[in-house]
Amino acid sequence: MEISNAHLPAAVRFEFWADLVSDQLARMRVTSPIASRDFVAHASLTQAGPVRLAWFRSPPAHLSRTWADVRADDPSMYQLMFVTGAPLWIEQHRQDSGLVHGALTMFDMSEPFRGEVPDRGHDTEVIIAQIPHDVLPLPVDRARRALAVPMAASGVGGVLADLMTSIRVHGVDSDPRELERMGWMAVDLAGAVIARQLDAYGQLPVQTRQDVIRARILSFIDANLADPRLGPATVAGFHNLSLRALHTLFRQQDGGTVAALIRRRRLERCREDLTNPRLDALPVAAIGARWGMGHPQGFSRAFRMMFGVAPGEYRRASRIGKHLRTER
Repeated sequence: MEISNAHLPAAVRFEFWADLVSDQLARMRVTSPIASRDFVAHASLTQAGPVRLAWFRSPPAHLSRTWADVRADDPSMYQLMFVTGAPLWIEQHRQDSGLVHGALTMFDMSEPFRGEVPDRGHDTEVIIAQIPHDVLPLPVDRARRALAVPMAASGVGGVLADLMTSIRVHGVDSDPRELERMGWMAVDLAGAVIARQLDAYGQLPVQTRQDVIRARILSFIDANLADPRLGPATVAGFHNLSLRALHTLFRQQDGGTVAALIRRRRLERCREDLTNPRLDALPVAAIGARWGMGHPQGFSRAFRMMFGVAPGEYRRASRIGKHLRTER
């Protein structure tokens, strides 16, 4: 769901935005040094299983939540943020994040906090994963030690930031089952990022640690789909796993092979490209080669088997707006 106040009269834009933030996060006070000027902001909301993804882009603002607000409205939920655009800071649980940019940080709606986007002449953008207390694989008293602490968006943190961005960008077009899977993956990755920050990774459940390894592998696969050399042996070698361990990890989760997973994700990328008018100059075979499928006949056959229609037919139908029933 996309939301903006740009269509409203300038005089009521800030009030609309302040009410929206309180409604979608939790009750709080929102102020801004430019509240009386042209305060234009945008947001989107996506439910992914147990996690709700909220994206905000807004001018400078200050947010505060008191114990009275908590008593009136306590959603028992963490807000794990990936911050881009202008930096911001938060203060909670006697900890101050300092200015955060290009990194992750977290606050808890069950305690008071203060936060600010300083007036630096441009908007901030933040993606927030709203995670209920009872699904994060860490006790609340331990997780709260990581509040208002900057956490690097690299390693496992980078995988989490990429996943949050992917849900924000592609969530509206995703299958509900895929969104559910991505939401639970975000929970496991969030637990891993916070546990590493607290030197408590070994205390995570075994299943969570296995899911984190699997998420890192999926991120590696997605980043290398265009390489025709990508295959199970490449994936296993990069992650210091035996082929047997790699196949066992994915068979337990998906019941399929890693080679089939790579093929499916390549075909999904090809399908996206075939619906992109900016790529019309590329022949169908070049679309396949672009994602590591260099044999035109094999690409066409695999696409038809997965989606029930040849890639050329799919592209033509997408241009005339014809509805296609695709098979998963």
